[in-house]
Amino acid sequence: MRLFPKAKGKRKLIIMLSIFSILLIITIISRISSAMWLRYQVKEKVIRTVNTITAKHAPWEEEVILPGDLRAWHEAPIYARSSGYVKNWYVDIGYRVEKGQLLAEIETPELDAALRNAEAQLIAIEAKNKLAQSTADRWLDLLKTKSVSQQETDEKVDTATAIEAEVIAQEAKRDKLKELVGFGRVVAPFNGTITARRTDIGNLINAGSKPDEQEPLFRISQTDPLRLYVSIPQTYSSRLSAKMTVDLTFTEHPGQTFPAILIKTADGINPVTRTLLAEFQVNNAKNELLEGSYAQVHFRLPSYANSIVLPVNALLFRKEGLQVATVTQHNRIAIKSVTVSRDFGLQVQINSGIAQGTTIVLNPADAIMNGEKVRLKNG
Repeated sequence: MRLFPKAKGKRKLIIMLSIFSILLIITIISRISSAMWLRYQVKEKVIRTVNTITAKHAPWEEEVILPGDLRAWHEAPIYARSSGYVKNWYVDIGYRVEKGQLLAEIETPELDAALRNAEAQLIAIEAKNKLAQSTADRWLDLLKTKSVSQQETDEKVDTATAIEAEVIAQEAKRDKLKELVGFGRVVAPFNGTITARRTDIGNLINAGSKPDEQEPLFRISQTDPLRLYVSIPQTYSSRLSAKMTVDLTFTEHPGQTFPAILIKTADGINPVTRTLLAEFQVNNAKNELLEGSYAQVHFRLPSYANSIVLPVNALLFRKEGLQVATVTQHNRIAIKSVTVSRDFGLQVQINSGIAQGTTIVLNPADAIMNGEKVRLKNG
């Protein structure tokens, strides 16, 4: 069949229009795809990429190092109880002495003379008392036969009673002087070490002066065992346990540790320092440790049940307080407030706000917001 020229031209036009339509559709689809791809790329660039870590529980036991002071178990200044002159001293600093051991002697000439006088007076009064008692007994016998009056007898008995009281008073005076003379022997009150001597032969001792004005002759300390005093910050006070042990280290004993056991606490927080005073007992049988020394006390304390350790660069410092940026399972940001219980420098211990296994953003931007979509760099 032959086509007329007019029909043939119409066919060509339709074909050309179809081709043009197809090209137009392809162009439109291409431009739409490009626009969608561009929007996708822009959106991808807007989504923040973050580094994250997983929150882990703090170690079940943590070491805390606090300063401590060693003190003698018993310590006492030794004063003279009698006035006189130092006759001799028998111990010096560093001497180990036993209870009752003679440390020094004091000459007491005035007390010695007073004692001799008191003893002589006592002899005289005892003689008078003997005569008075004998006289009273005789008058009592005579009273039975009505040879003397009742009044005369009462006078003799009263005189005997008064003289007997004088004897008792004089005996007390003599005993007091004997005791003061005995104080001329200065002895150790307990086993220990002489840590100071502040007297010498011939020194005048005035025992009548006030204690705060009187110089002690010696100072004695019992150094086995030793007492260790540590001020425990309020944060750790609840984690102490009865009879717990700690380790002591000293710069003068490198590589060595010395154990100590908790024996008591003040049972109250100091309102000024916010610390709890704790006392430990330290065995010092070898006398390696010196009283007054500074010690580093190593505590092994149980961690809080829900405590988490995070690097400090995971924290957000905002007006609401310390916060962290967590990532949900849908890669959305959730800002949470936290409570820091301890600062380790590069790390902090968190006691509330997040749980173990939570995904935490490292180095979060200041502008990061709740609900923001993020991409995990290491996820």
